[in-house]
Amino acid sequence: MSDLIRVITDLEQARESVLRRKSWEQVEVTPALQASIERVFGAPLTPDQAVAQILQDVRAHGDTALFDYTRRIEGADLETLRVSEAEIDAAWSVTPAALRDALQLAADRLQAFHERQYRQSWVEWDEEGGALGQIIRPLQRVGLYAPGGRTPYPSSLLMAAVPARVAGVSEIVVTSPPDAEGRSAPAILVAARIAGVSAVYKIGGAQAIAALAYGTATIRRVDKIGGPGNLFVVLAKRRVYGQVAIDGLPGPTETMLIADGGADPALVAADLLAQAEHDALASPICLTPSAELAQHVQVEVARQIEDLSRAEIIAQSLQGQGGIIVTSDLAQAMALANEYAPEHLCLLVRDPWAWVGQVRNAGGVFVGERSSEALGDYVVGPSHIMPTGGTARFSSPANVWDYLKITSVFAPAEPTIRRTSPAAIAIARAEGFTAHAAAIARRRDEPKPSAG
Repeated sequence: MSDLIRVITDLEQARESVLRRKSWEQVEVTPALQASIERVFGAPLTPDQAVAQILQDVRAHGDTALFDYTRRIEGADLETLRVSEAEIDAAWSVTPAALRDALQLAADRLQAFHERQYRQSWVEWDEEGGALGQIIRPLQRVGLYAPGGRTPYPSSLLMAAVPARVAGVSEIVVTSPPDAEGRSAPAILVAARIAGVSAVYKIGGAQAIAALAYGTATIRRVDKIGGPGNLFVVLAKRRVYGQVAIDGLPGPTETMLIADGGADPALVAADLLAQAEHDALASPICLTPSAELAQHVQVEVARQIEDLSRAEIIAQSLQGQGGIIVTSDLAQAMALANEYAPEHLCLLVRDPWAWVGQVRNAGGVFVGERSSEALGDYVVGPSHIMPTGGTARFSSPANVWDYLKITSVFAPAEPTIRRTSPAAIAIARAEGFTAHAAAIARRRDEPKPSAG
């Protein structure tokens, strides 16, 4: 079992294997998934074709399509789409108090962290009497997707909803698929109440994204859609972008560890296993200059997996995307990490703060051997919704600014207008916009009207 996770000593081999990501277009459609699509649509559609059909139907038929697809996909024959307060009360009562308290702690720490991000509008007057500034306003209505299924993730709902609430979003609505009896996952409803969302709707998949993007009689369209989801949710978000803002196109989760020869192999293995537990497509990767540590980690992975409940999924992840890459030194490991741009980067090295300043591309940095990514998934403070698939090169974790927009304020004084107009006119004429040049010139040349 020691070969559960491979050790790679050749850098090019590493780039061609564990460091090479697959795009959504390369995701394998399993026979079971294809059979499910044919059952719902009566034809062998691709996932993207299925999503296109769902979006078209919801846009054309609204609630009728939502009820129909929920019955065909989830097996639930709903009477209403919105979760009632009585259902939320019932979910609250059946959820153990310890879990409710844990979710409240997570929400409190999320709020405290994200309140430090907020910036106010500003207007700055100059000595000539002109002003420039920014008006910062929250989005009015945001829709969040919360996966249901056998294992709902209330933490992910908190991680998306709390920053939106801190930003001042007026309405936060949640969509989450019901079970075959039409019931929403109690943990999702408890998290929704703690997060202060406005409404929860019992719809999932691409049909939920369509409802949020286009609106129906029951569900008003939103300004932005956020939250993780499966392949169909991601494909739907990609198609509706432009009609509505989206938070991104999240892919399988990924954690990259940089560990030196002094790292504890048991902790390195534990972190790799925790990452692999998410999904068979998760990427658990370790970079180390120590071949000896790599061998010890291999042994620890094989030993620790025996006690874990999701061992089959973990093994698929480790063997599919996992790997321990032996580098020449820590500098090369850091260079590889910046090239890969992982969702999570964990520094299990002797002096981790000495390396933090060299991190250029990562969703989150976990500093030191005691700072586990698993703890960060729940209660540390920053949102655990982070950029995947290399998008950490240009994207950020979920934050307050995802739910704010800026309106620029222009109020130049007369001296500024006269001083800058010649340059503006020259640029306008160079671009062929003579009306622009004329509009600028009129203000420059005509006397300012009297205030009386």
